[in-house]
Amino acid sequence: MKYISFAIPCYNSQDYMAHAIESILPGGEDIEIIIVNDGSKDRTSEIAHEYMEKYPTIIKVVDKENGGHGDAVNSGLMHATGKYFKVVDSDDWVDEDALHKILDVLRHMEEDGMELDMLIANYVYEKVGATHKKVIHYRNVLPQDEIFRWDDMGHFRLDQYILMHSVIYRTDMLKLIQLHLPKHTFYVDNIYLYNPDALLFYLYPNYIYLIYLRLSLLHSLRP
Repeated sequence: MKYISFAIPCYNSQDYMAHAIESILPGGEDIEIIIVNDGSKDRTSEIAHEYMEKYPTIIKVVDKENGGHGDAVNSGLMHATGKYFKVVDSDDWVDEDALHKILDVLRHMEEDGMELDMLIANYVYEKVGATHKKVIHYRNVLPQDEIFRWDDMGHFRLDQYILMHSVIYRTDMLKLIQLHLPKHTFYVDNIYLYNPDALLFYLYPNYIYLIYLRLSLLHSLRP
């Protein structure tokens, strides 16, 4: 069973995409990696296909004309077969310990006949040239290491918000609501985050469950 489908949108990502891919591979056969080549003009597609040949049961490659980040996410979701869906940008990478912990949580959920709509984890900003890393956490807002509902949440600070980096969605939920991000649009995080949440909050006010992990799953490198 593929517990998580990781979609990696790539545009001219030849110089750093391998780091993102290699960081997810420790998930083994429990995960799939969908590399979406969004019309790149460099060696992105070649590198992606080399990885697919090496890991044919884990990695898929989607070559498409350029449509922007959101459209690449759409393609990743369309090809996803895992129970849960996570977007990892090609210049980001995943923490191995956090990845294994999340997979353990999802395995236990499956064994107990339970499922989540959303899983939330910390992430880390690592700014180029900066000495200190910035950890984005939600421990003042969300219960830790447990399932909870919207009613159990605290209040976010004005400078605190959930981004695409933080979330793993149940794949069938995204397909049920027909999530579709716009083409050639920067910063589609708000659409990706709040369209599914708002719709399901309206339809199923007691059906939204989230889990929060202390470990930081994703490291985001920003210039």
